[in-house]
Amino acid sequence: MSIFSYDKTYDFAGKQKLFMGVSVLFFAIALMLLLARGLNFGIDFTGGTLAQIQYEEVAPIEEIRAALSGTRFEGASIQEFGSPQEVVIRAQVDESGLGMDVSDEIREHLATTGAFEVRRVEMVGPRVGAELREAGIMAMLVAIAGILIYVTFRFEWRFAIAAVLALMHDIVIVIGFVILFDIQVNLDILAALLTILGYSLNDTIVVFDRIREGLTRAGTNDLKKVINFSVSRTLTRTTITSVTTFLVVATLFLFGGELIKPLALTLMIGVIIGTYSSIFIAASLIRFLGFDVSQWKEKEARKAQERAEKERMRAMYEQGTV
Repeated sequence: MSIFSYDKTYDFAGKQKLFMGVSVLFFAIALMLLLARGLNFGIDFTGGTLAQIQYEEVAPIEEIRAALSGTRFEGASIQEFGSPQEVVIRAQVDESGLGMDVSDEIREHLATTGAFEVRRVEMVGPRVGAELREAGIMAMLVAIAGILIYVTFRFEWRFAIAAVLALMHDIVIVIGFVILFDIQVNLDILAALLTILGYSLNDTIVVFDRIREGLTRAGTNDLKKVINFSVSRTLTRTTITSVTTFLVVATLFLFGGELIKPLALTLMIGVIIGTYSSIFIAASLIRFLGFDVSQWKEKEARKAQERAEKERMRAMYEQGTV
């Protein structure tokens, strides 16, 4: 199956300024959102209690708020959850100093608001939340450092830096959308961000592999032509992979229920941004970092000569001539 003609070469490098300008704009907006509004951390990272409650009738949010007034749940966030009958209560409280179960306490406070069922209660202590937040940040940094080392050994240091910059571009822009859509950052969203790192890296590695092949097959020392030739050869594969992945995640978003929607939405955004960066940004960053095709070919020729010399010496040693 071929969506794009394998024999046609598209001028991606020629539109480098346009694509880089769009990326810089989105990156700047994401940073401004991060500085102005910050991340909306969930109870996984801040500690507290989350209670999901389902009423038989439409949930009386104002009555719930009034019933919790004067209790330690006063000021809690109360939001509709999937349907008018269901709400989620988020409060910065835990079980410390409490003589009864939190779900029993909620039932007692809300007894006058109507018939309801407490469907789930989640609690995380503030100390555990802080530790999870630190562990999440460390996981992200370790992943990026590992990627940098891996790509450096597999390709060349400019490719490694370009890959890491492209991944940072993806993650920051996705975080910008997370802030824009007011998605609570919890362990699920952290897992989504790490998944996006892996997905985007895989796409970028495919493109870099084709560029490395193109350095020898394109028959030119013009990096711009090599990039156009190589990226054009990956378009069908990248498009099919991205569309099928997006459709799976979109299905989760539409039919997976309210609990899975934030995760699915983050992944949908990540697939779009990751695909865009692997095609339009990662290769352009190699040019921006000053990669020289002729120097690379000379270096590869020296490596090939050294390998051939080693093989020759080994053959002579095995034949007993040295």
